[in-house]
Amino acid sequence: MSTESVESRGGRIRLVVSYDGADFHGFARQKGLRTVQGVLEDTLSNLLGTFIEVHGSGRTDKGVHARAQVVHFDLPYGPPADRIVHVLSRRLPNDIIPISASQVDSTFHARFSVVRKTYRYHIFRGNLPDVFKYRFSWHVPEALDIAAMRRAGAHLVGEHDFTSFCAAAAPQEDKVRTIYELRIEESGEDLYLYCAGSGFLQYMVRIITGTLVDVGLGGMSAERLPDILAAKSREAAGRTAPAHGLCLWNVEYPIVYGGRVLDL
Repeated sequence: MSTESVESRGGRIRLVVSYDGADFHGFARQKGLRTVQGVLEDTLSNLLGTFIEVHGSGRTDKGVHARAQVVHFDLPYGPPADRIVHVLSRRLPNDIIPISASQVDSTFHARFSVVRKTYRYHIFRGNLPDVFKYRFSWHVPEALDIAAMRRAGAHLVGEHDFTSFCAAAAPQEDKVRTIYELRIEESGEDLYLYCAGSGFLQYMVRIITGTLVDVGLGGMSAERLPDILAAKSREAAGRTAPAHGLCLWNVEYPIVYGGRVLDL
């Protein structure tokens, strides 16, 4: 075992990582499949010589990326927090990048302490696909009515039952969630949809994005959104946007736990 693995008494560590989700089968460990949690746990366990369980702020689906995924784990011993990024950056694969690490109180939980999450969906509107963007954006070359998309999105802000905007097989019984902000920004041929909320259901942001794109293409009226919410049926909403355009953009905790993880 490396001497760097026994330089501190351990404790609870909060780690922020970014990853390219294209070659992962999502965040959560799955037997026989490459996942972010699995790679993190295997790397830490090999480093320490004992199994280290990693807890994430939430699950991302297969192909979804993260700018700021937060995880925590308990170390019986190991490198001090200010060296963990350096240690892990030498051991993790190139598609997982450790950003920061800190020692936290044992009451902190990467998932249950969250007060706000922000996802960003990237739509590329160029006439032709871009080889440097195809892994991280949805190519929609048709003209989009951005004003109509914004009107539609405004109906989703607030507390609602989002049954119509999640996978039909989503395991959660309670489908009520709160969206604090839904904004659309334009930058040349790029369109960015930011969705911040208390928590999200399976495929929720992707279905919201797909539905807003349907509105933007003229296939659905912006004024239908309240009726879609009221229907509480996945069939009432629009398409599911591809996974590769979605990124977990930021996570926010109470100030006592550090507040917002990264600047927006």
